[in-house]
This record gives sequence, structure tokens and C-alpha cells, in this order.
Amino acid sequence: MAADSKTPTFIHLRAHSAYSLAEGALHIKQMAMLAKEAGMPALAITDSGNLFGALEFSEALADRGLQPIIGCSLRVETRAASADATAKAQLHPKKLPPLVLLAKDETGYRNLMKLSSRAYLQTPESELPHVTWEMLQELSAGLICLSGGPDGPIEEALLQGQGPLARQLVERLKGLFGDRFYVELQRHGTEAERAAEAGLVDLAYELEVPLVATNQVYFARPDDYAAHDALICIAEGQVVSAEDRRRVTPEHYFKSQQEMAALFADIPEAIENTVEIARRCAYIVKGHAPILPRFRAGDEAEDLRRQARE
Repeated sequence: MAADSKTPTFIHLRAHSAYSLAEGALHIKQMAMLAKEAGMPALAITDSGNLFGALEFSEALADRGLQPIIGCSLRVETRAASADATAKAQLHPKKLPPLVLLAKDETGYRNLMKLSSRAYLQTPESELPHVTWEMLQELSAGLICLSGGPDGPIEEALLQGQGPLARQLVERLKGLFGDRFYVELQRHGTEAERAAEAGLVDLAYELEVPLVATNQVYFARPDDYAAHDALICIAEGQVVSAEDRRRVTPEHYFKSQQEMAALFADIPEAIENTVEIARRCAYIVKGHAPILPRFRAGDEAEDLRRQARE
């Protein structure tokens, strides 16, 4: 049955704000405006490694009558949980691939805050912030997990010719999250995406894991690509003309529902599942009064002196 103009067909689940420091180029209010103009009743923020924009994002979307979905892209030691000794030997903390976690409810948001905090507080200074598999096991309640797209551990394993490892990772993540785990497909036109897609689809169908189509949004329009490319160069101390540097593509913009539906016309369930995920997420971050430390009556000045000396 054809959908009417008010029925959403696709919702972005991988939008990066300017809080994805030196990576995203979208301001929070701009994200809310883009979602409203696109007729999307919800939008997810999935900044890299932090939740800095969660409250501002929730308020901005709620002001426009939209459902905010709070998420985060976190590096996870998925391979460290593998029984494969070869996989463990190849683990390099600076190359840990990310998973995407979306808060389904208040429990999920609280767990996401804990995971994000632990990634920074419990990681050695010589490594990039990340969480261990054990942390993820402990704090998985209330979270929906997306496989991470081209940067994620499953696609990485497939591209390295490690099919058994990719399968094992899907099984482990499905075992942990159950029906809250989705295999992510992205089509920005890169060779890596094309090379891994068939393997991802086969694993998803074989292991009965739902597929979801996402588009990593870093900027609003294709015309913004050059400016965003310069932003990446500044962040990494590179020049635009350098060959061996990080790049995204002009396709990493805020695509419309119609554009995404056309892009994944051959796998319609992957588009439909974006709406299903949005419906499963029903939590809005709300502000509260500052939580200040408690001092013994009359001892605030002395406590401050003691802490300063220490």
C-alpha cells in the first residue's frame, strides 16, 4: 500500500553534529531544521565518542515536534572478546573499529553515558578512548546496536578476508543485543562499501539479523563537501592535495527520504527498519538542576583549601 505524504519512509540514524569535533559540520539547530524540512518525525545524533550535544539536540528537536534519538559511535574491543588467537594478536588499540549505540529508553541513555565516560576515564593515555567487551556486556540494556558501517568491525573483517571472524562477531553481537542488533549498510559510492556489501547481506540473512540502511551525515548539502574536506585537513594537519589522508565523499550529506528509498530500492526492508528503530526509541533528555557536592555545614572554605593543596 502506498504511503501518504505524512508517513515516513526513512529516518537518518547516523547524523554527526559539530560536537563530532573537527569531523561534523552541522549545528544542532540546523539538524532539527533539516529533519523538519525533510518530513522526518525523528532524527538520531551519533557523534564520535561523546554525548556533548545530547541535551541541546533533545531540546532543539522537541521544540520542532520531532523525536530525538540519542546515540554515540564508540570504539569497542570486539575482537578482544573473540576466542580466535589470531584476531587477538592483530588487535591494535589505535585501530579499534566503532559500533553505534542508540538509547532506546532511559536505562539505555544512562548506560550510554556510563560507556562514553568509561571510554575516556578508563583508557590509557597512549590509546584512543574505547570500551572493552566486558563493559559493553555489563551496560548493554536499553541500547540498540548498529554494526558500524564501513568503519565497523564486521565490515573490516570482511574486507580483510576474515569471513569466519565476521560471522563470529555477528553471532556475538546478536547474542548480546538480541533483536536490538542490526547489520548496517551504507552506500556512499566507495569501493570498500561495494566490496563488503554482499558479505554483510549474506551474514544478515543467514544469521537472521535485520538490515538497516544508513547514510553518515557530516554536512547539509553536496555543495558543502569542499568546505568539510578542508575541515578534515585542518583537524589532521594535512593539505587538501595530499593523497594518503582521510576523506569522506560528496554523498555524506543529509539525503531526503526519497533519495534514500531510491538508493536502497533493491533492499526495501533496510529502509523500513530505520522507521522501526525510530519507533523503538522513546526517550528525551531533560535538563535538571546542577548536582553540586555536599559539604559539612560551614566547612566549604576549608574543604576547598584542602582540595587545592592536594
